[in-house]
Amino acid sequence: MENVGSPSERARSAKRTGFFTALDEKSQRICTETLGDLEENPYPGRGQGDKKKLKAQDEEIYRIHVGRSYTAFYVVLEDENEVRVTDLMGIDEAHKEYGR
Repeated sequence: MENVGSPSERARSAKRTGFFTALDEKSQRICTETLGDLEENPYPGRGQGDKKKLKAQDEEIYRIHVGRSYTAFYVVLEDENEVRVTDLMGIDEAHKEYGR
């Protein structure tokens, strides 16, 4: 995908949860870099990262593991040419969230 926003824009979206801002500088950098990779390859099976499409009632939502510590949930808005991070959390909390 092209022009889906800069990594810093995606990181700002994740900041709304308060989780991102509480991370140390190194973890913030890793999250920003990983989310930046979604710009070119947001779908599972393409590009880098452990991405998975999740079952949701009203929309297609995806998750990507960020390192071994965090998980980001995101949606791909094809019509708007955008990848939008909807949540960022610890990997254990995320596993509970999507029923693993």
